[in-house]
Amino acid sequence: MTETSPPARQPEKKGRAGRDLPKAIASGATLGAAVIISLVFWKPAFMVIVAGAVVIAVWELHRAMAQRGMDLPQEPLMVGGTVIVVVAYLYGAPALVTATAVTALVTMLWLLRRGVEGYVANATASVFSLIYVPFLGAFVALLLAEKGENGVRGVITFVVVTIASDIGGYAAGVLFGRHPMAPVISPKKSWEGFAGSTIACVVAGWLLVVYLLDGRWWVGVVLGLIAVVMATLGDLCESVMKRDLGIKDMSQIIPGHGGLMDRLDSLLATIAPIWLLLHYLVF
Repeated sequence: MTETSPPARQPEKKGRAGRDLPKAIASGATLGAAVIISLVFWKPAFMVIVAGAVVIAVWELHRAMAQRGMDLPQEPLMVGGTVIVVVAYLYGAPALVTATAVTALVTMLWLLRRGVEGYVANATASVFSLIYVPFLGAFVALLLAEKGENGVRGVITFVVVTIASDIGGYAAGVLFGRHPMAPVISPKKSWEGFAGSTIACVVAGWLLVVYLLDGRWWVGVVLGLIAVVMATLGDLCESVMKRDLGIKDMSQIIPGHGGLMDRLDSLLATIAPIWLLLHYLVF
């Protein structure tokens, strides 16, 4: 009898930007629903999501940096990162700065137990990770803690404007992308995509600031411009990190997207300037 070999597995269909669109849309919708539900029904639930994201992001950075021989101490970074988010929400910016400084010191002391070899590399990577994820992520807590409904509306504005950058850039890049923005760093990112991101961000910023936050139109335009620049820089920085570490994605924890950090890069880059702008010019 002649054995018949099993049919070859068909590769997953992906769009021009390299994503599995059905999975990416389903995952994005699920995450978006969790964020909206938590914001609408109980604000502290959203902080639980933020703290959980910090813990997962630290785990992903630990795995990624291990590719280059760096060993992040996960325990102090995860615990300290959670504390940073919580105290920022409860006590404001001064507590955020203090908690970050204390966590950095505790992390460096924690590394002393491992001895001399690799101390500088591990300590440097740890402080970098601390600033990159928990510190920047805690600005979401500062935004949510604004008085009354300002906090929830501010977080919605921040998330929607940043997502608008991603969607506008993706659509314009797929349809019109011809001129690479940074071919060595991110070959699929184009100037046409950046133009699409800019239009989407400015329109979203203007509409949200005027009609949701009752702010001045020019603040919305400025917010959109800041968001598109910072989101693009955040995405490029993440791409540089992954190329330096020799990995494609931070993990595969989110179907269709890769790792959580692959989705947080733009959000982490935009939150601090958006909080600053809304705090002093709108709220």
